[in-house]
Amino acid sequence: MTRVAVLDIGSNSIKSLVASRDATGRLETISTKTLDARISAGISSAHPLLSEDGMARGLAAIQELLAAIAPAGPTVTLLVATSAVRDAGNGADFRTRVRAATGHEIRILTGEEEADLIGRGLTCDPALAGLQDFFVFDLGGGSLECLRFQGRRITQALSLPLGCVRLTERFLPDPAAPLVPAESTRLALHVRDELKSSGFRFPLTAPEAVFTGGTMSTIRTLKAALHGVTLADTPAIVTTEAIGHLLDELAPLTLEQRKAVPGMPPARADVFPAALITMLALADYGHIDRFHHSMYNLRWGLADQALAKL
Repeated sequence: MTRVAVLDIGSNSIKSLVASRDATGRLETISTKTLDARISAGISSAHPLLSEDGMARGLAAIQELLAAIAPAGPTVTLLVATSAVRDAGNGADFRTRVRAATGHEIRILTGEEEADLIGRGLTCDPALAGLQDFFVFDLGGGSLECLRFQGRRITQALSLPLGCVRLTERFLPDPAAPLVPAESTRLALHVRDELKSSGFRFPLTAPEAVFTGGTMSTIRTLKAALHGVTLADTPAIVTTEAIGHLLDELAPLTLEQRKAVPGMPPARADVFPAALITMLALADYGHIDRFHHSMYNLRWGLADQALAKL
């Protein structure tokens, strides 16, 4: 069986996927794994640099994931990096370290490539096969990818510097403290202004929208923990009203209190409020009242592309 492995080196986490084709030609997931590495600390500065600690965490995560996928015997292994490495002045140094330690080259994706590949991954999700005209949003640590599909074809795609690590550093100077309403408002207005100036077009009526990435996974994980079930047992459609209620519950909490919330990934607790504010500002600007959640994002798009070439 022909298999491909993908490592997505993101700003907040590093993720792997091993995939193949089933008998019908559909993309089949063999395994996935996610490690929080936060290589992007300092990404909001005028001249962002990857820290020594961040690069060390990133390299260790990459080595661990490569070891985990090796037993699957992938024909091709792809390493790609997005916003954090793309924007860092010393991103080339990190790539050199990874190549020296693992023998693998890292491909740096442009914002446009990242958005297009996320869109390609979404079209592989059988749960979304019935959607024809819809929006896709993928929120990472460094950027927010925005796509519009019409007739299941991408008609708009762009990447905006609205990742939750970036916005936390810029607008929430003390992420260990409860949210300050004025800071939250400034962050939300910034998201709205960026969307407005980007030229990304929304219809006046509420569109169908899909959200991918760790923020939505965390929302469902929190709900699963509350009801004592697995993430897969929670609804894949999440309303913006529910997201607003969750933000209201978390806003008065300190970082340590957020980490203690059942289901909260400790490594995401500091940037999670900014992520929720970003989602709500996006929903308000785009007249969106609910999001479909899909796991099929960048890694699946890369796997589908790679398998098509084999």
